[in-house]
Amino acid sequence: MSKSYGLGQVRMLDPYCANAFEKDVRYLEALDEERLLAGFYETAGLPPQKKRYGGWENMLIGGHTMGHYLTAAAQAVVSANCEDADCDVLFTKIRRCIDGLLECQAHSQGKPGFVFGATISDPSNVELQFDLVEQGRTNIITESWVPWYTMHKILAGIMDVYRLTAYEPALDLGSGIGDWAYARMKTWSEETHRTVLSIEYGGMNDALYELYRFTGKPEHLEVAHAFDEEELFKKVLTGEANVLTNRHANTTIPKFVGALNRYTTLGEEAAEYLDYVKAFWDMVVERHTYATGGNSEWEHFGEDYVLDAERTNCNNETCNTYNMLKMTRKLFMITGEEKYAAYYENTLINAILSSQDPDTGMTMYFQPMASGYFKVYGRPEDKFWCCTGSGMENFTKLGDSVYFREDGTILVNLFLSSEVTDGPLGIRLVQETQIPKTPEAKFTVHLVEEERGPRQACIKVRIPAWAEDPSAVCVSGGAKEITREGGYFVIRGVFAEGDSFTVTLPCKVRAQGLPDSDCVSAFFYGPVLLSAELGTENMIDSSTGVDVTIPSNKIAGSEYLLVSEGSAAEYLKNIDAHLVRTGEDLRFVLKGTDRELTFTPHYLKTRERYGIYWYFADSTWDPKKLEDLRKGLEETPDDTQPKAQWAGH
Repeated sequence: MSKSYGLGQVRMLDPYCANAFEKDVRYLEALDEERLLAGFYETAGLPPQKKRYGGWENMLIGGHTMGHYLTAAAQAVVSANCEDADCDVLFTKIRRCIDGLLECQAHSQGKPGFVFGATISDPSNVELQFDLVEQGRTNIITESWVPWYTMHKILAGIMDVYRLTAYEPALDLGSGIGDWAYARMKTWSEETHRTVLSIEYGGMNDALYELYRFTGKPEHLEVAHAFDEEELFKKVLTGEANVLTNRHANTTIPKFVGALNRYTTLGEEAAEYLDYVKAFWDMVVERHTYATGGNSEWEHFGEDYVLDAERTNCNNETCNTYNMLKMTRKLFMITGEEKYAAYYENTLINAILSSQDPDTGMTMYFQPMASGYFKVYGRPEDKFWCCTGSGMENFTKLGDSVYFREDGTILVNLFLSSEVTDGPLGIRLVQETQIPKTPEAKFTVHLVEEERGPRQACIKVRIPAWAEDPSAVCVSGGAKEITREGGYFVIRGVFAEGDSFTVTLPCKVRAQGLPDSDCVSAFFYGPVLLSAELGTENMIDSSTGVDVTIPSNKIAGSEYLLVSEGSAAEYLKNIDAHLVRTGEDLRFVLKGTDRELTFTPHYLKTRERYGIYWYFADSTWDPKKLEDLRKGLEETPDDTQPKAQWAGH
């Protein structure tokens, strides 16, 4: 079982990641903590200093952003990438938020411990949303909009402040919320309990297990158990077909993040919860996941293995990806299995890095998988979607899974320029790489206290499945033992100041299809997903759900490409010979079909149309069938309304 390094031990040097962090910090500093607190003061019957923000913060889900903000800011404060002046600004904001929430809790107009920041439907009953959920009344405009989900975000942010910054008042605040949740739960009948669990509650179990870690209060453990959905967990473990079909993805994934926290909190007495989570992870990744690592269409899981047919302008809600990565990181640390490291790498690069506008720092809600659409982003002060909140968190923790540690060993899992400091080993390991632009990653060892002299250590560097003929060699510092063990290059020996070694991971283009189509494919170069450049013509935004911005019109041209020679299957098998790199940049031109397309890294695209998936046909295809397929795609109407009822979250 491996352990993580703290965010303060890892500095991201990769220019793209460093910029993403900096843009996120600028946004966190620009947000006004008094406006984030305003709804909480209103709920407590106290006058707020300023007016609450608009968008979702001025609705029945108001207050959820506070939780995300606290987590994101706490991560930033302890990050090695955060400048001292920014740390001071953000920690001042964190303290004000926690202190303000404590003031609201002390004046609670609800039961003891209650704090909340949503708009108030009935000032005489500030817990009305929770009452209505217990009655199954969930009109999100007039009755209740997932209040337990919102409470989860608030409590999670508070606990992250305590865990990361050790600001003691945060634990008192969180403990009060846990006491309130326990008292409310104890009033539930079995029927009421079932009703509550049938309505989105986020990861309340996850946040409450985290609270219990620090308080040790039996009441907090009992109420955490109350949010474990045993029936769902056991059904997933059976592996039967279509268990997840039509389930709201971001309602479901956090339940299993919480189940995993039950295991990590209680250990082997809760071993079955690890089994539940592993089964769920396999089900989502194998049956419901696109090339980016994201999942869902219109926020819901479709039928097993039906992915091509579900490609629209509203796939891959970013919150889902955020939660899958939280789960995946812990699963890797517990098991050490390569599949978790591979998924994390793919999804971080191609979904998370892809979700932020590098110029503004704003983030995406959906990530369309249908070709011909484009990325759209939120706005800083009048949207506040759920994915705005998880987006804040994503970019202040970019270094949390690059490296892991075991006794006397540093594990390198991701290939991003960065450095990690291992205090017990007395080593600072610096990684310099431009993978996949160039195939090398150079690692240099620096001694934290050089006067102590050389020291014995072991460094393991992951060998990813996408690498062609990988190799490792010492560059300086004398001979080290280099072996290949368990999917890693293992470099053992005595390291002196400046010793270095290089790992070479050559790449080639590879194709990746979808299970419900034998002729559709996406393309990767090394770990990076490529997408075709489709221009910027007539890009029109529209809204869906509750004020969620989406691209409304697709322009892709023919998505069926006729190969010039041989079969489509052989063409895709040898795609490295047909999708040809031009020059030193990651720019590839598709040759040998009736349409020439240029592909570049998908995560680097911002406001431009793109195509990830393409259909390939050959001369064995009926020309009329091909023409009908092409015509059908070109005449696809604007896909701006959901296929099923959607709450906009």
